[in-house]
Amino acid sequence: MASIDLGEDPLALDRQVCFALSVASRNVISLYRPLLAPLGLTHPQYLVMLALWEQSPRSVKDLCGALQADPATLSPLLKRLEAIGYLDRRRSAADERLLAVELTGKGRQLRAEAEKIPYRVVELLGMPVAELEQLNETLGKVITATRQALDAQ
Repeated sequence: MASIDLGEDPLALDRQVCFALSVASRNVISLYRPLLAPLGLTHPQYLVMLALWEQSPRSVKDLCGALQADPATLSPLLKRLEAIGYLDRRRSAADERLLAVELTGKGRQLRAEAEKIPYRVVELLGMPVAELEQLNETLGKVITATRQALDAQ
């Protein structure tokens, strides 16, 4: 295996990808909090709603795949979103083993308000959209690479 040069100090905090991703994630999610509060959503609930606005109904299994989350993480989010009237959960008529998740009218209407959020986040970040799109593409590559590395273990 070839040696990889990480510079003078391979353990310098500011050189760690994990540190940069952790801080960036925390900070970006913090920007979302006040934007999501009027919608009654947390950031994880917002991600569920994004997936459902793309496609509804969806099975819980399909949602887990889209969100890259496990059912134990997703279940309380779905229960809370159902309690506030944004979605319904039902057993699939085609396959009783599957739990189907579907937006309610209130959940579908929420999309119009939520459409403002990405624009506001871009505005708050003050970065060119092209840079954010490039970052998103790069993060997609990191996600793919980490999945492959984890699968190889």
